[in-house]
Amino acid sequence: MTEIDLRETLKLEQLEVNLFRGFSPAPDAGRIYGGQVIAQSLLAAYATVEGRVCHSLHCYFIRPGDPKIPIIFEVDRSRDGHSFTTRRVIAVQHGRQIFNLAASFQTPETGFEHQAEMPQTVGPEGLPDLAEALGRVGPHLSEEQQRPIYLRPVDIRFIDTTEPNPDGAPLEPMQRAWFRIAHALPDELLWHQVTMAYASDMGLLSTSLRPHGSMWNAPQIQGASLDHAMWFHRPTDFTQWHLYVMDSPSASGARGLNRGTIFRHDGTLVASTAQEGLIRYRPPK
Repeated sequence: MTEIDLRETLKLEQLEVNLFRGFSPAPDAGRIYGGQVIAQSLLAAYATVEGRVCHSLHCYFIRPGDPKIPIIFEVDRSRDGHSFTTRRVIAVQHGRQIFNLAASFQTPETGFEHQAEMPQTVGPEGLPDLAEALGRVGPHLSEEQQRPIYLRPVDIRFIDTTEPNPDGAPLEPMQRAWFRIAHALPDELLWHQVTMAYASDMGLLSTSLRPHGSMWNAPQIQGASLDHAMWFHRPTDFTQWHLYVMDSPSASGARGLNRGTIFRHDGTLVASTAQEGLIRYRPPK
């Protein structure tokens, strides 16, 4: 697998006070990986915030991104309050919005605490990495589909099979994976949040396809992320292993709803996600 420092992939050039430019690592890919534009938008928002930590983000994917040209990120400084700061980021290509994000930042505070328990499961040791897992489904992937996957600098190891049953029988609408960033990061919390946001788009949409005996790369499936939300509960070090527990409570109207909880290896719940995606079925002719 090609190794890349994710900080180089995501780095932004500041053009004006609230205007930034970012690039894509795989210009020959068909479209930009959703986690990339989430992470770059969060970085752009963070560039306009001081002394506060992101606790939530909500975003919409509006158009497929073009990896051949830069992305322009425009930050709207919506509010700077006593405890909370709000930012809105619009990502533009070819003069049109491709994505927008709203993020809220908070001055660190202490208060009530509780959390869901991490489910008991096997550890990451001995599980196949992404390259090995793709080796089993690789013949079904086009070169265009494989390239952005291999460029992702995240070590992700699925506990549950990523392949449908041979007889098309449904699988449970849940899956689990261990993941972490595959290289060193600075001590700044923002980099651990940004890289986790990047990785949080991996595998989430495919959860809603499992009960229907299909895969995200199946030729009869048109799939795309429509929106994405993330809540950061506690600081963490994303260079260490984290368990991503994903489930899909509903699919309807050619859309699938997916949820995720992210636990540190010691059982601490550090983040939650939610995403609705297009899962349009097109029967073979």
